[in-house]
Amino acid sequence: MRFGLFGRGKREADEADAAASVKRQVRALLALPENAVIAVNEILCADPACPGTETVILVMNPGEKTRAYKVQSALAELTPEALALALAV
Repeated sequence: MRFGLFGRGKREADEADAAASVKRQVRALLALPENAVIAVNEILCADPACPGTETVILVMNPGEKTRAYKVQSALAELTPEALALALAV
């Protein structure tokens, strides 16, 4: 069901679900505490050397420097294996 301007469409809901899944995986793979903040964003790289869409993951753990990880893949296409490789786990 769609609620026009005020509701999320299916695409937005799918992206939110994919981001939440990646956050859970990152928390488990890096053994992060509950107070660590994880941000997951899909961006279109404008650099001609980039393959296009990439997923950027920021890990903000209290008392530590923010860590950034990039995966050369769209969020919806990100596999657990590619995520583990990007996190170097």
